[in-house]
Amino acid sequence: MEHNHSHSHDMNLGNAFKIGISINIVFIIVEAVYGFLSNSMALVADAGHNLSDVLALVFSWIAVILSQRKPTLKFTYGFRRSTILIALLNTILLLAAVAFIVWETIQRLGKPLEINSNSVITVAAIGIAVNGFTAWLFMKGKKHDLNIRSAFVHFIADALVSLGVVVAGIIMAFTGIVWVDSLVSFAIIAVILYSSYHLLIDSVNLALDAVPENVNIEAVRDYLKSLPEVSDIHDLHIWALSTTDAALTVHLATNVQTDIAFITNIQGQLHQQFDIEHATIQVEFGNSELECDTNCDHH
Repeated sequence: MEHNHSHSHDMNLGNAFKIGISINIVFIIVEAVYGFLSNSMALVADAGHNLSDVLALVFSWIAVILSQRKPTLKFTYGFRRSTILIALLNTILLLAAVAFIVWETIQRLGKPLEINSNSVITVAAIGIAVNGFTAWLFMKGKKHDLNIRSAFVHFIADALVSLGVVVAGIIMAFTGIVWVDSLVSFAIIAVILYSSYHLLIDSVNLALDAVPENVNIEAVRDYLKSLPEVSDIHDLHIWALSTTDAALTVHLATNVQTDIAFITNIQGQLHQQFDIEHATIQVEFGNSELECDTNCDHH
């Protein structure tokens, strides 16, 4: 039953990627064409920003596909870790898009362009709907997978950019003040930078094998130390195998002989309580004063 649920989730995610990529490619073409026709660099810049996010979406989809491939003799953990690299690449792309918008906004401040505000308002309003819908497609999976959260944030940011363009277009239509567009753009840039900063930190932490945010290493340590058979623990390491899966290795010193059921039970509890999918446990009987490299813990 659980397998079917997982398979259904993967299919829904695949459909979300297909729909999201398709409608955004169509909209980018429309927005870029209307941007040039109405002499609106704001729309052209927005189309460029959307394009970077569609590329990020394609990379995320590739990561999901790679993560489902079986391990090989060379890649013994499989390709799940590629999701971490893709998450990092997505964040870099988002920051690159921000740099492009900053550059474009500064250019417009120095040389304001007369634009067709009606075209800007209409096309940007469609952009809000397209990006909002795409973000909604990924809303369910964003809590469990950094890549899906990355895609979600990308399109929320795009919707905000489009909203800023709509607001600027309305103000310009009524007042004729062109620099309002640049002012709104800088406000949106601040929002995007705030969002991408947290994604960047999460991605770098995972790439450097930091303990995943959803795992409390102190709670894991306390659980292992509380086992009546265990006299000492050392070399406890927890890291991410992918943006969704965690792994653990630990050495347990015991004062009594244990069997395979002892290890199997611990692995089950680690999975159930701490969402650690892959646990490797080394049991060392009769030696509680062991030397260790890192994360040493003695009673």
